[in-house]
Amino acid sequence: MPFKSLCPRSFFSISRPRLKHILANSLFLPQRPTSPSQPQKQPHVSAILPAQTVVFDVEGWLLRSSSPFPYFMLVALECCSIFRALILLLSYPLLLCLEHEAATRIMVMLCFCGVRKQRWFRAGRTVLPRLFLKDVGEEGFDVLRMTERRVAVTGMPRVMVESFLKDYLDVQVVVGKELKEFCGFYTGCLQEEEEKEEELRDIVNGGEVLGFGLHGREFPIKFFPNIKEVYRVTDAEKRNWHHLPMEKCPQPLIFHDGRIAFQPTFTASIAMIVWFPFGVILSILRSILCILLPYSICILVSALTGLVGRLVQTNHQSTSEVGFRPASGRLYICNHRTLLDPIYISVALNRPVTAVVYSVSPISEFLSPIKTARLTRNREEDRCRMAKLLKQGDLVVCPEGTTCREPFLLRFSPLFAELADRVTPVALSTEVSMFYGTTTSGFKWLDSFYFLMNPRPGCVVQFLNEMPTVSENGRWSSPCEVANHIQREIGRALDFTCTKLTRKEKYQILAGNDGVLN
Repeated sequence: MPFKSLCPRSFFSISRPRLKHILANSLFLPQRPTSPSQPQKQPHVSAILPAQTVVFDVEGWLLRSSSPFPYFMLVALECCSIFRALILLLSYPLLLCLEHEAATRIMVMLCFCGVRKQRWFRAGRTVLPRLFLKDVGEEGFDVLRMTERRVAVTGMPRVMVESFLKDYLDVQVVVGKELKEFCGFYTGCLQEEEEKEEELRDIVNGGEVLGFGLHGREFPIKFFPNIKEVYRVTDAEKRNWHHLPMEKCPQPLIFHDGRIAFQPTFTASIAMIVWFPFGVILSILRSILCILLPYSICILVSALTGLVGRLVQTNHQSTSEVGFRPASGRLYICNHRTLLDPIYISVALNRPVTAVVYSVSPISEFLSPIKTARLTRNREEDRCRMAKLLKQGDLVVCPEGTTCREPFLLRFSPLFAELADRVTPVALSTEVSMFYGTTTSGFKWLDSFYFLMNPRPGCVVQFLNEMPTVSENGRWSSPCEVANHIQREIGRALDFTCTKLTRKEKYQILAGNDGVLN
């Protein structure tokens, strides 16, 4: 769904009957922290929020789930190993018997002990934000959007939530515990919260403070002596909150990393660990079938193993294109979702094609059932190499140069527009339920195996109308104009948003390098 700038509807600006119903059912339970014996009163929240500093409990108010277990499980899976995740999973019954703070400390010890600090900082910016955004409650976030000054308080280590809150939700200050470290590694122990007196003083500026938290959980009033009211919500009420739509986020999530594609709750984590050995066997079997069998048989056998593929043709496209071999090579331009994109196009056409790649592991290149050719990043040399390959047969080019998981298209390189007078755009979309088949910081030769480890990995291939590259409406077009036009057409077919971001920017954000595979 394309990212749109929508004016968010305030939670307190909804209809009066619904607001009365919400207040009557104790969505907000106001509490005087300094004088609990005084009678409670309901202030006009919609009127006073914009002028107040809001302090909220991340787990208690912002997130729909009050349990931090899924986030620690993601840390164990992404930063450690499946064996440490299994230990955390076995300790879950014990965690249910402990108080929230004690359970959090145990999970911190199990997940962070021995984790390299530098690696975790990168994972905190690139892995957890996606999971946090999927768990944000729309009703709770609408309250926070009404004010410009927001302070977050968390019981989790601050490095787990700080990047997410500041980069995507525009939170000014995050108060939380720090992790102790030794020789560049985390020890798994927590330090006390930093008071951040100077930052808090600047943002509060002597004004009053409103708090939002969870009913039955202590609110950290010691950091905010001038707090006026604390509004609380119950767990039962939070479970009825809606997921925050992506278009309401102040900043869209375009890039993220990690292999886990689901929310690793207790039951979902058990299902994943049980499935993992079967998934490994199934991935190897699917790979062997794709390499050895001809396309006509491979499609049927792969479908029996759970692979889902769908071919979509445009209304004006000739049905004879699929399965028909032209006299000369045809150039196919597609967006990039996984390493298997050219293979899906080859299967849909029912004939072999050649794929050009910027960087791919030697193992993936060796196991590929279609011919692959490396590019050198030298423009003239790459153009000559691609032109030679196009004369030999069909050629598939992914001008983005790298994959993007979210519904966004990166900038298209215009080099392909210099190779042929006409090109065929191909819109690709993939579906995964358990594992992502892409990575920037892990082992890239495992990308295809992880994608095929999903129970029912799917791909939709849509061939668009052939488009000219030499002229348009009698006017000569530059390669950049052609590339932008094809990007818009593919984005329109997929309902994706076009961006000007590049491969280099993606790798600098996620991995801290330029994405060059040595």
